[in-house]
Amino acid sequence: MFYWFYRHLDINIFQYISIRAGISFFVAFLLTMYLLPKFISWAKSKKASQPIYEHAPDSHKEKAGTPTMGGVVFIFATLIATLLTAKLNNFYICGGLLTIALFSLIGIQDDYSKISNNKNDAGLSARAKLALQFLAALAVIVVLFVYNHTTTLYTPFYKLPIFDMGLFAIVFWMLVIVAASNAVNLTDGLDGLATVPSIMAFFTLSVLVYITGHAVIAGYLLLPNIQIAGELAIMGAAISGSLIAFLWFNSHPAQVFMGDSGSLPIGAFLGYMAIVAKSEILLVVIGFIFVLETVSVILQVGSYKLRQKRVFLMAPIHHHFEQKGWKENKIIVRFWIISFMTNLFALMSLKIR
Repeated sequence: MFYWFYRHLDINIFQYISIRAGISFFVAFLLTMYLLPKFISWAKSKKASQPIYEHAPDSHKEKAGTPTMGGVVFIFATLIATLLTAKLNNFYICGGLLTIALFSLIGIQDDYSKISNNKNDAGLSARAKLALQFLAALAVIVVLFVYNHTTTLYTPFYKLPIFDMGLFAIVFWMLVIVAASNAVNLTDGLDGLATVPSIMAFFTLSVLVYITGHAVIAGYLLLPNIQIAGELAIMGAAISGSLIAFLWFNSHPAQVFMGDSGSLPIGAFLGYMAIVAKSEILLVVIGFIFVLETVSVILQVGSYKLRQKRVFLMAPIHHHFEQKGWKENKIIVRFWIISFMTNLFALMSLKIR
């Protein structure tokens, strides 16, 4: 809508991505701040609360009765803010909207099954969830291929492309999106633990897509120039704004959880933005906390199957620190600090090439 003001009413300020990104941030923030208290009240009246995993640490029992599926609210706010501020004929925006919508629907189905059966393990089976995620990722990647998004692979700290992935990019990009989606989902186990690293990651990726879409800045920093990719920064700003508002209610002690309806689309959209910005490998640094949580689960499961021994007291790793006696707030803030440092390092890599 705001770009329409520029095109048809000659309001020049709305042509700039930075202005529309700022507007989308505040629209999503204010909309989430307005809707989320209403959602929390409604969810409490419907007893739409998060079933507590039976093997979770004892401290989690006090979280029983906390409403879940708060992700529906901030995802809705993100979509509305994007529709109001972005160029809707930009296929990178279309791909982003598709990513968030499809993965949110998967999460909603999973959350609804858990709530209706009042069991944490009553959601979609692991196999069914993965199958749906890969199908959703494939639909998104088809959009990128139809519009000839470059399949060249780049790596941090090196100014030249590594090689052209060709059709292999389909498999690689599907893995990036699905892995990122599940990584955020695994991290979402403590109040605000997944929220702040996601905000930081979206800020970094918004900077990256803006730079890659800007011919002059991309040329100066020896980065690939992906025409019209910069528009995606508006969507990154929208989801950042909605997540900051969500944090107001999700900070410890949480009044609402995001649920799979929030964590799955967050991770998928992180993966999508990294693909568009040609920063698939750098995403490991940007989302280091999510990678750490995922690797801890892989090590735990692998070690137990091979040696019948556990590497950690409990996985994901934030539960390990809970078992060691760390207070929940201490774990959360320390993980936030690590995320801040790794995202700062990722931004520094733009100049170190």
